Amino acid sequence: MSNYPHPIIAREGWPFLAIAIAVAVVLAAAGWWVLAAVALLAVAFIVQFFRDPPRVVPQQPDAVLSPADGRVVKVEPARDPFLDRDALKISVFMNVFNVHSNRSPVDGKVIGAWYHKGSFFNAAMDKASLENERNALHLRTAGGHDVTCVQIAGLIARRILCYVKPGDELARGQRYGFIRFGSRVDVYLAPAARPRVAVGDTVFATETILAELP
Repeated sequence: MSNYPHPIIAREGWPFLAIAIAVAVVLAAAGWWVLAAVALLAVAFIVQFFRDPPRVVPQQPDAVLSPADGRVVKVEPARDPFLDRDALKISVFMNVFNVHSNRSPVDGKVIGAWYHKGSFFNAAMDKASLENERNALHLRTAGGHDVTCVQIAGLIARRILCYVKPGDELARGQRYGFIRFGSRVDVYLAPAARPRVAVGDTVFATETILAELP
């Protein structure tokens, strides 16, 4: 099953793409070919950064899917600072070459949402989870499992976008947000959840199963 209710280039990138194309056209018309070529390289970078390809959604009922593309940097017991509980924490770091759309890891209802202003440390660092700008969602599945999904800004990222609010229902793999230019997503699960990834693994939003709920 494929969940893909949006364009292949994320709407967040349309203004950047339009400006870059316009600049390239103007430079080419003026005969400034070297600068036009640089502008075309910028167009190519924007297209690859804001690409948002369709993904196949696994149907395993107890699966927790990756909310982001990137590399796993943490799989460890931790304290969920939003629900004040012991948890299994799985963190995915996104660099500027990853797809930056964020997708729901489970089928569930948004119970709570929190936005915190903060710093912009390298998102791969441990303190990024607690000190960087971040937006957290508390999701509850039909089976009563609580999942916390946290978008975290990074060293370059300066804009976290989240399009859902408490009371909204999300389907696994459904697009709910975007982070610009490198960042991180933390997922907090019940301690009994079984991880299916390890530190260093490359994961893909929606298609990779991070863990299984107990």
